[in-house]
Amino acid sequence: MNIWLAIFIGGGLGSLSRFGVTKLVLSQWAGKFPMGTLAANILSCIVMGLVMGLFANKISSPELRALILVGFCGGFSTFSTFSLETFQLIETGHYYVALANVLISIFTCVLVLWLLIR
Repeated sequence: MNIWLAIFIGGGLGSLSRFGVTKLVLSQWAGKFPMGTLAANILSCIVMGLVMGLFANKISSPELRALILVGFCGGFSTFSTFSLETFQLIETGHYYVALANVLISIFTCVLVLWLLIR
């Protein structure tokens, strides 16, 4: 399989997964805090950490690695959405929720990767 095609397929699957996770989370937890985006970002980091840490030696195909790491994780993670939601929280005066969003998102995602890759 062509590496470009692999990334394209992975990106589509990641985007669909992000949409599904966000809908699922929002149906359970409605409120000011952007839980759907946080869940998608954490899950994307878990997938990336598993591939880079636990399965690093088991996935030798560059196409499969690109499909998962570049395509799927790129389509599944939501940095632009995270940034927009944080900006909207600040704009509407929810400063502490915005700060909590930034700190929780960054700390949790980096921690997940550190735990799975090391």
